[in-house]
Amino acid sequence: MKLPHRRQFLHLAAGAIALPALSRIALAQAYPTRPVRIVVGFAAGSTTDILARLMGQWLSQRLGQQFIIENRPGAGGNVGAEMVVKATADGYTLLMVPPAVAANAALYEHLNFNFLRDIAPVAGVVRVPNVVEVNPSVSVKTIPELIAYAKANPGKLSFASAGIGTASHLAGQLFNAMTGINIQHVPYRGDGPAMADLISGQVQVGFATMTASIGYIRAERLRPLAVTTGKRSDALPGIPSVSEFVPGFEASSWFGIAAPKATPAEIVTSLNRETNAGLADPTIKARLVDIGGMLLTGSPADFGKLIADETEKWGKVIREAGIKAE
Repeated sequence: MKLPHRRQFLHLAAGAIALPALSRIALAQAYPTRPVRIVVGFAAGSTTDILARLMGQWLSQRLGQQFIIENRPGAGGNVGAEMVVKATADGYTLLMVPPAVAANAALYEHLNFNFLRDIAPVAGVVRVPNVVEVNPSVSVKTIPELIAYAKANPGKLSFASAGIGTASHLAGQLFNAMTGINIQHVPYRGDGPAMADLISGQVQVGFATMTASIGYIRAERLRPLAVTTGKRSDALPGIPSVSEFVPGFEASSWFGIAAPKATPAEIVTSLNRETNAGLADPTIKARLVDIGGMLLTGSPADFGKLIADETEKWGKVIREAGIKAE
């Protein structure tokens, strides 16, 4: 058998090494060739679900395949998150990432995954303020008045949340900690029942997301005192931020897209590019701004840093307050 010359051998070896890289590039260029699932760890109609459907429709139009929303609610979003981190890393199963993932690592003692380790960040979508709001029967009209009233009337105020460990709960907990007051927490199973009892006066204060609050505020069924982002929101331009009265306060709900850890970088890059293009589209941008959204354009690394920073921040709040999942 005649052996190849050394130069020919080296050429063949180099080609063999290049094959995996070429196949990954070809895969990314062809992607997607079939429908893609975007898993949502909450029920239909939730903020996470609404945003997933908005971005899924955009990606379907841009990439020529259906992006199908699959709701897998349970355990504060952990059911959906676990489904995605354990899925095949081929770009056909994605997660609409909710802010709950930043709290769950501290809330739940025995998760079957480590979110920061087991996912590939794809792209941020939007940051949405929470709103400090009161039932109109409550006399306070500003954050300083709310703090003063709570201190003068211990035990008389309670705040509703969408559940233990949700963004509305943690925003209220952080507000209590940073102001030295104790507005009692009343958890509900979702924004809907929490808002219903806040409007009826069963509870007096809320820290709900702008998405859940804005309609009731515009109808004057709730009185907004402040937004919880570091700066004011274009959706409620006349309403101050909490940080104007409580320096350093920031609590918001943010959302983005992630994939299983080993998803090819070329596919992640493609999805990131198309998501950012969607955020620049006037129609999508207007819909997000209308709910008080602040766009989270950027790289996968930018979104990964946000997840890591928020996980550290809210883990500290949860541990110091001794909060446990139900």
